[in-house]
Formats: sequence, C-alpha cells, structure tokens
Amino acid sequence: MILAATWSEIWSAWGDVFTTASLASMVAAAGPLIYATIGETITEKAGVINLSLEGSLMLSALAGFGTAFVADNVLIGFLAAAAVGAAIAALIAFASIELRLDQIAVGFVMTLLAIDLSDYLGNRFVGEAGPAVPAWPIPGLSDIPWIGEVLFDHNLSVYGSFVVVIVAYIFIYRTRRGLELQGIGERPEGAFARGVAVNRMRYFYTIVGGSLVGVAGAAFSLDQRLGWREGLTRNLGWIALAIVIFGGWHPIRVAIGAILFGFLQVVALQFQPVFPGVSQVLPTIPFPLMILALVIVYTDWFRRLGDRYPRLRGILAADPPSGIGVAFHPE
Repeated sequence: MILAATWSEIWSAWGDVFTTASLASMVAAAGPLIYATIGETITEKAGVINLSLEGSLMLSALAGFGTAFVADNVLIGFLAAAAVGAAIAALIAFASIELRLDQIAVGFVMTLLAIDLSDYLGNRFVGEAGPAVPAWPIPGLSDIPWIGEVLFDHNLSVYGSFVVVIVAYIFIYRTRRGLELQGIGERPEGAFARGVAVNRMRYFYTIVGGSLVGVAGAAFSLDQRLGWREGLTRNLGWIALAIVIFGGWHPIRVAIGAILFGFLQVVALQFQPVFPGVSQVLPTIPFPLMILALVIVYTDWFRRLGDRYPRLRGILAADPPSGIGVAFHPE
C-alpha cells in the first residue's frame, strides 16, 4: 500500500535526492535533453517547427549506437547520429520551404517513419554491448568538494551540453547573426527587406538544430541508456518539445527545464523502494508533471501575473516567435 511508508522513510528518500551522487546523476540525465531542446529552440527561433523529435531521437540513437558498434568508435557514432538528425530536419525544411507543405503534418509523418525505421533496422543490435562514452573527470575541478562531483566528474558528452547552452545563449542574444536568427523567426518580411536570405537561413538553422537532436539521440544510446532496444527514447521527443515551450524559447530557461525533468526522474527513482506498490508507475510521473507545468504556464492567471510584474514577464509569459510555422515566400 502507498500509505504503508512511514514519514521517516519518506524523509530519508527525499534526503537521498539531494546527495552529491543523485545531483550528479540529475545533471548527467539532463545532458541529452539539453542537446535536443537547444536544437529545437534554434530551429523554432528560425520560424520552423521540427515536430519529428520523437522519431529523430529514436533513429539517431540507433544510428549512433549501430555505427559506434560497427566502427568501435564513439566519435564516429555521434557524427552518424548528427547526420541522421540533420537529414530529417533538412527534409522538413524542404517540405516547408520548397513544397509549401504544413510543417506539423510533415513532422508527424517523419516521426512515424523514423520510429518504424528504427524498429526495423535496430533488430540486429538489440542486446549488443557496444562502446560507451568514457568518463573524464576534469583534473582539479573534479576534486572540489560537492560541486566537483556534481558538475565536473562526468564525460565529454555531459560537458558538451554545458557548452551548447552557453554558446547558444551568446550567439542568439549577443551577436549580429543571432539577431538575424531572431528576425527570420519573428519578422521574416522585415529581415528580408534588410537583405537577409530568410529561406536559406531557415534551411541552415533547421539543419543545425536537427544535428543537435541527432547528438541527443547518440547521447542516450552511448551514454545514458547504453545499448539499443525498441523504444529506447520513447516519449522523450515530446517531452523535449514541451520543455522548449516551457522554457519560453530561451536557451537558459530551456536548459533549466531539462534539468528539472532530470530532477523529477531522480526523485522517482529514489522513491521507488519507499512505495513498492506503485513502483511501476513512479518512473512515468515526470512526464505528466512536465505537461501539467506546461499547462499552468499557459493559463490566463499565470500570464496576468507576468503582466502585473513586468520584470518577470519574460520568465512567466514568454511568447513563441511570431513567424513560427509560417512559410515565407518572397514575391
């Protein structure tokens, strides 16, 4: 029974959530989602919706693991996964820009196609033990009490997620090219009038974002969830899309959303022994909680709170790029 747990057991499990080991695992678990959400943030900032994340993650996870297994090289696996993610994103950009098809419909179709392909092509790799990203504690920094184990005792895949967040933030908000990226997503007509090749840039940023989604897939199969099996990243693509909206299309807030999801996963793991009667349900709790948080963000009262306190509006009531999902056709 759920109520069979004592308060001391609950308190002990809650305390275990905040140990350095648990916090370190939370940071590591957020790494793949950070790649995916930053990639989708860049894509949507450019005005394109890549709704294929669920399928892209699955197929790129297979491509990353399968290539690394055959080549016995993790780096080649990551490159292959990035190429798969970029290829799917390029197809979505082509369908939107050249064929003028609905981005959401194309994204759904690509999701189903990629999932089916991963299931079919991945049969030979099920149960295989392939290479993994090796641990690489940062000398000196990893020895710092508490913070060293939490942030600097990981591997290059996790450290790369830190770099991606910082680079994305600086690029989008502190460079001229970043302003152009925001322009083609917010006011493509205005950007075009200023000499920006809107559709060419949309191609470029959609492919860049897709390649990061591919890296996320490889990070799952070569680091977080070693190996390949059917449904390896199930539902995480939809969660990544929700986190992008939850984070208001801002790299820092999106990364915080990914870390929050990692935190919820750690909480569910620590409380499984406390509530054995619902041990099968607990791992799924982070998913509805993220969706609930997303719903709250878009309620009227939450937005009114942002209107009442202007300094908090950017955090509480972020709006999507105004040109998102709308094809631009210069006359």
